[in-house]
Formats: sequence, C-alpha cells, structure tokens
Amino acid sequence: MKLEHGRHLAYCTNIHKGETWDEVFQALKVHTLAVRDGVDRGGRFAIGLRLSAAAARELADRKRLVEFQRWLDAENCYVFTINGFPYGQFHGTRVKEKVYAPDWTSDDRVLYTNQLFDLLSEILPAGGGMEGSVSTVPCSFKEFIHRPEQVDAMRRNLWRCVEHISELSEKTGKLLHLGLEPEPLCYLETTAETVEFFRCLKSDRSGDDRLSRHLGVNYDACHLAVEYEDAREGLAQLMSEGILISKLHLSSALKATPTQQIRSALGAFVDPVYLHQVVERRVGVPLRRIRDLDVALREAGSGPFALSEEKALSTEWRIHFHVPLHCAPSTLWGTTSNYLQDVFGILQENPGICKHLEMETYTWEVMPTEMKHRDVVTQLVEEYEWTLSELKRRGMA
Repeated sequence: MKLEHGRHLAYCTNIHKGETWDEVFQALKVHTLAVRDGVDRGGRFAIGLRLSAAAARELADRKRLVEFQRWLDAENCYVFTINGFPYGQFHGTRVKEKVYAPDWTSDDRVLYTNQLFDLLSEILPAGGGMEGSVSTVPCSFKEFIHRPEQVDAMRRNLWRCVEHISELSEKTGKLLHLGLEPEPLCYLETTAETVEFFRCLKSDRSGDDRLSRHLGVNYDACHLAVEYEDAREGLAQLMSEGILISKLHLSSALKATPTQQIRSALGAFVDPVYLHQVVERRVGVPLRRIRDLDVALREAGSGPFALSEEKALSTEWRIHFHVPLHCAPSTLWGTTSNYLQDVFGILQENPGICKHLEMETYTWEVMPTEMKHRDVVTQLVEEYEWTLSELKRRGMA
C-alpha cells in the first residue's frame, strides 16, 4: 500500500508455501487477498512477491505473465518488490545454509536475479515514479568462501547484474535496484563489512555511477539487531558512503538471558528447517557468533563455552528467529522491537532514506505451538495493524 512520502508497504509472501508458479499464485489468491480484505484500507494493495528460480522461469511464459498482470489489475493489487534471496525450496524441508546457494560466485545466481528483474520491469506499475526492488543473499555464507578468486567472482557477477538492471531501467523508464541483505555469519554480516565491500566494488569501476543507482542494501532490522548494531549509526554510515537503502525489512529477533530455565524454553524455537544464528554478548568479552540455536544450547550446557547461572545472568543472546512484529515479550524471552523503533525514528527524520518497506516474518510454520493460536492470515493482519499504528503515530501513514 502507498504511504506518506512516496513509500510503499507490503508483507513478504515467503511466509506461504509455494515453489512452483501455480503454488505461488494459489497462495496469493487464498492468503494474500484475505490479508488485503482484513487490512481494508482502500486503495491498491501492495504485494511483496517471493519467487523461486523455478517459479520465475514459469512466470516468464508470456501467457502466465499476462494472466498475472490481469489478475493484479482485477484485484486492485500491485507488486513493487521481489524477494530473490531463496533460490530453491524454502518450506517443508531442510533449508539451513542451503538458502545462500547458489551464491554470487555462481552464474546461476546472476541468471536468476536478472530474470526476476525482467519480470519486475513488466509487472511494476508504469507512471508515478514507482521504483522496483529485488533483495538477495549477502554475497555468500562465510563458510563457503575460501579463496580470493571467489570474492573476485562475486564482484564481477554483481557488476554484471548492475549492467542488466541499468539497461532495463533505461529501456522501461522504471528505476530498478538490487539490495544485498547482510545477515549473521554471512560474507556481508555487519555494516562495516558491507561498507568495505561496496568500496571495493566502486574501485573496480571508478566513476561508474550505475552502482549507486542500481545496487544497495536490503536493511533487515532483525539481522542487524542480532549483531548488536546501533541502527542510527549503521544507517548513517551507509548513507554517508552513498550506499542506496534499497529496501527495509521490518522484522524482529529473539533475545534472552540464557539461564538454564530460559535455555530450556528456547528449545521450542529449534527447528530442522531454518538457520537460527546466535550472537552472544558478555561484558568485557568479544561477541561470540554461534552457527545455530541448537549448537548454542548444547555448548551452553557443557564444555569450554558452558554457562554457569552466574555467568548466564551477565550474558545476552540475540537469535536470528523472525518473530511477529506485534509479539509481546514473554516472561522468559524478549524481542528486538526497540531496534525497529529506532529504524522508524530514522525514517521519520529522513523521509527520503528508503521508499520500500516490507514486513518479513517467514517463520510461521516453525514457530512454537503457543505462538500459533491464530491462523496465518490473522497474524499478518495483526502485523499490519501494529506497523501502521507505529507509522501513523510518527506521521508516516
């Protein structure tokens, strides 16, 4: 939906199952329209579309694409952004670190992302100056990168994509941009790492301003909160470097003091599908990054990283588990909602910082049972209500 200052808000449809185009389209018809009707603000309803590589190839068929465009018009909906992070299956099977593959060392990632932009350039509404964005993996997973040649390949491939996006933008008159999404334990993990990588990209083609127009950052509030970053400092640093904020993911993470009782409760958030990186902070000790929540729980019980009750009380865990935005903290764990509040404050003070806002809570299927007392449509409607309320009290909705 369109907000103040030319911004657009949607929820990301990666919360719904769907790896083929037919499955995606069915989810839009069943779930997304129900969410639209539950929000019921009038005007056109925005969709944050998630397409796997298989679904993108199928939608590229002219007949299917025209059918989808007609459906969008008939239902008074529009697409302004696509989630191009997960290339393959994203539900119902082990995803974990496979979500980062193929990474930006690969031609497959380039071809997939270019196809998403081809599709977006056609379905993005013409006129009105609406921009189109695609979000993508933060280059790679750190564990995958072992040689300088891989880094060189990532930079070359991103420039190939920038060239494609630039040509499409000139051809269609629609401004399109790609957002790299920093995430814990990934090649681009922190704001500092992201800034340094962009400096290298700029040095590859000094003076080529296409980079600043067509490649930027998809700033995920959950991910950067897990890194204990300061939202104001991080966003200010990106802006001072001239790095485009392509999209803002409105998302919250888990945080907890890992006493034995709380660790027992956190076991409910362990699942076999997604990676839930943990970043541990303790006074006077460097941040410790742990690959997954089950590993953190196991290590805290015994061995060199074991946590006594005294040590646990002076320790904080932030966990990459997207929890609903309106989710109230429990007596055992909290959320990083305050970080998101800081992001909203920056948006209020800097109206031009970013035009694309997307709520992303894809973890519906793996949330603990007690958090699923409502159906997915109701959860999404409540996330809209919370987000719109927060934006409205700041004069942004």
